[in-house]
Order: sequence, then C-alpha cells, then structure tokens
Amino acid sequence: MTPICITDLTGAQLEELVGSLGEPSYRAKQIEHWVYQRLALSFDEMTDLPQAFRQKLAHETRLHSLTPVHEVVGGDGTVKTLFALADGKTIESTLMSYPNTRGKPRYTVCLSTQAGCAIGCPFCATGQQGFERNLTPGEIIDQVLYFARCLLEQYNEQYNEGKSNSSQPVSPITNLVFMGMGEPLANYDSLWQSVEMLNSPHGFRLGARNMVISTAGLVPQIKRLSQEKLQVGLAVSLHASENALRDRLVPINRKYPLEQLIPACQEYFEMTGRRFSFEYVLFDGKNDSVMQARSLAQLLKGLNCHVNLIPANNTADQTFRSPSKKTILAFERELKRWSIACTLRQPKGLDIEAGCGQLRSRFWQSGQIQSNPVPMTRG
Repeated sequence: MTPICITDLTGAQLEELVGSLGEPSYRAKQIEHWVYQRLALSFDEMTDLPQAFRQKLAHETRLHSLTPVHEVVGGDGTVKTLFALADGKTIESTLMSYPNTRGKPRYTVCLSTQAGCAIGCPFCATGQQGFERNLTPGEIIDQVLYFARCLLEQYNEQYNEGKSNSSQPVSPITNLVFMGMGEPLANYDSLWQSVEMLNSPHGFRLGARNMVISTAGLVPQIKRLSQEKLQVGLAVSLHASENALRDRLVPINRKYPLEQLIPACQEYFEMTGRRFSFEYVLFDGKNDSVMQARSLAQLLKGLNCHVNLIPANNTADQTFRSPSKKTILAFERELKRWSIACTLRQPKGLDIEAGCGQLRSRFWQSGQIQSNPVPMTRG
C-alpha cells in the first residue's frame, strides 16, 4: 500500500495525522512551512521537529508524489518536464520564463490536472492519448513545488558564482495556469483543494488572482466556480464561434453548446465581477478567416471578456497548422474593429514542442516509461 502523501492533505487532515502520531497539532503548521515555503525534499531537513517524529513521518508518509524522468529546455528558457506518478502513469508540466515583466521576472507554471484527457480535441496531443485518471491534489501541487525548487537552485548557483546582484532569492513562481494535460473542471475537488493550499498563508502563499483555470466548456462546473470565494481567473477554450465547427474542434460542445456556454460565462462575470478570457487557437483554413473573426465578434458582443489569439503550435501533424502571419493579423484587426479586447499571444517553447501532451506522446507511444521509473539527473 502506497504511504499517504503530505501534499495530498488539507491543513485539517494534516493536523489529524499529526495527532494520530502522538504530536501536538501545531506540528502540522511546522510541516506545512517546510513543505510549501522552505521547499523541503526530505523530513530530515525539518530540524525543528523531534527526530523521533521525523522518523515516524518518514515511515508512515511520503513527502512528494512525482518523479521527474525527462526534461527539455527551449531556446527561450521554457522548461518542459515529464513526471512519473507512483503508479507509473505520466504527466507533463511547463515552466515559462518572462525575464523582464514590468521590471522584474515572471515565472508561470502550466499545470496538468489529469493523466490523459477525455475531451478528445483532435488538435491536442493529450486528447489523442485518451483518459487514464484524475490527479490527486498532491500530484497537482507537487508540479509547482518542483519548479519552485528548480528556480531556487538556479538562484543559488548564480549567487555563489557572483552572477546575481541580489542578496535575496529570486522570486519563485509568480503565476499558475491550469492549462496542461486534462480538463481541470472535470477533476474539480482535487483542483480546488490544490488551489486552496497553493493560496493558503500556511501553504505556498500565491495570490489567487495569479492563478487561471482553463476549461473546454463544462457549464455546470463553470457555474460552481462562480460560487467560490477565491478570486481565480477563468479561461474558456473557444476556438470557434458556431456550433458545427466547435463540435469538431472541441467535442464537449455537443453536450454544452454555445447557447449554454456563453450565458454560463456571463453568469460567472455577474457573480464574481471578474473579467474572463476566451482562448482561440488559430488553425490554417479552419477558423481563421475574417468572416469567422466577424462571427466571433458578434457572438461575444456585450460580454466583459478578453480574447487570447494563439497561433497553432506546428507539429509533424499537417492537419492543424498555424495560419500565415498576414492571416493572423487580419483576424486580430477584425476583432478590434468590432471593439473586442484581444491579445495576440506569443507562443513559448516552439523549438521543444511544448504544446500540451507532446513530450509525453514520445514516451507514451514508445513505451519508454516503466512501472519503476528512473529519476532523471539534472545538470
């Protein structure tokens, strides 16, 4: 039986565990401090805990749930890591670096919430792999902690070599986007527990406004999200402005068509007061014409929203390719002509195929990941 993982526990559950091991409840806050703020890799590092208690923890629990097995780094600094889970299944996460955002660096982690995905979007590598299982809260959280440790190691190396002028560690993760493998809102309970712990003053302490949850359009869960108190952002993968095309690009549209999705998004704004965004990936010859831009503008008229235009990430698959720059700019101009707020997103990690599921696909298809994966070595 696999020992329980500390990052799978809520604060109350951790206190209960600590009590069952004969220790006072305040020890739970000490453990949380070491795990989420000191980024401890072992119980031995938790020097303010009694040694006998640390030994009990090491025997009864495990500290983290992921094993990094492969990593690629792009020319723009994007890092994509393939992780093995305890049962041998694999997921991937991406760290995107923006060195000078308003005078300081920004580091965004794109998180997975499921192993595989059941939505089945034909342009998505993950969607072609099918659904395996939901991730636990700890498996979601540990993706963040892994990259936070990587950034801290990077800072320490630069500081020791005299390449950093700062006496303070580099700011760790600044933003989270739940846009990796899987449909986040289909794993709602684990997703939300991870959001709460990553936001908690006793956890990772990241502001909720710095987190964005993406969805292909699960209407009941969007309505549920609108009831939550934490001010996380919402991004809806749209990709088409009429049902016939969206049925093909985003198959969940057959269950929750635009006539249900758009009002749910409007309800989200009315309940939260937060502007939401639509992700619109542009595919050559499929959804990129000026006429389709006009149709999109008419669909979104009156909504307090923002459109992120994303050129498709070109891969060996010739079916879904990025349009020409001229076509992309014409689409953007048409939206702006209709007063639709939009941004043309600059893709990251193109040279390492950092799109969702692409790294995992190489290993998934070849069967390279075994039931007992070997941790990768860094450097």
